Amino acid sequence: MLPISRVRIVGPSMEPALRNGDWWLVSRRGEPKVGDVVLMTHPRRPALLVVKRLSRREDAGWWVLGDNADASEDSRDFGVVPDANVVGRVTFRYFPLRRRD
Repeated sequence: MLPISRVRIVGPSMEPALRNGDWWLVSRRGEPKVGDVVLMTHPRRPALLVVKRLSRREDAGWWVLGDNADASEDSRDFGVVPDANVVGRVTFRYFPLRRRD
């Protein structure tokens, strides 16, 4: 498995930090920490990869939240996410280079 992969953001759950249509690089190196945005396997739908923010560490894994609470399915819905579900940290937006706000 390569140490870097890419992900396209689909949907509004991480707005305004990550927007629908953005492309980001994901690093599989280093230990994730509270506040990191991560790519993870959805705990109830293992074929689905999602992007969420690590909110706090729990005994059984991570409590994750979307930045846009009104549009996010996250730990408030599915509970703690096991460490094994975390694929890597979302680190760098490479497209679009600039946003029109």
